[in-house]
Amino acid sequence: MADAGRSALPLPDYDHLPIGGLEARVRSLTTEEVEELLAYERTHADRVPVTELLTTRLEQLKAGAEPTSGDPSALRPEQGPAGRAGSPVSPATSPEPSSPPPHGTPDQRGKPKGDRT
Repeated sequence: MADAGRSALPLPDYDHLPIGGLEARVRSLTTEEVEELLAYERTHADRVPVTELLTTRLEQLKAGAEPTSGDPSALRPEQGPAGRAGSPVSPATSPEPSSPPPHGTPDQRGKPKGDRT
């Protein structure tokens, strides 16, 4: 069941944004929009890092900061740029396999324990 207030939020898919993506997106919002998100967050998930982020941004706006020209519908960080997928690790970038010595270092082999007298 969809929440009626969720569809009226200033950021689309607000509930599914990771905090890193949210931090970049709230910079484009006005004081009223940040207040709206903060009220929604406090009555729903009430995630401490998110309320701290929104409160900090609200204080910045009230102190004279201006919303930036950021795009609220920009890609989320985990999507990354188009054309890149997966890990950059490949057989060409992997190191040669090696086995560490059972004890000591290669230039200083371990010595067996002798009788201590």
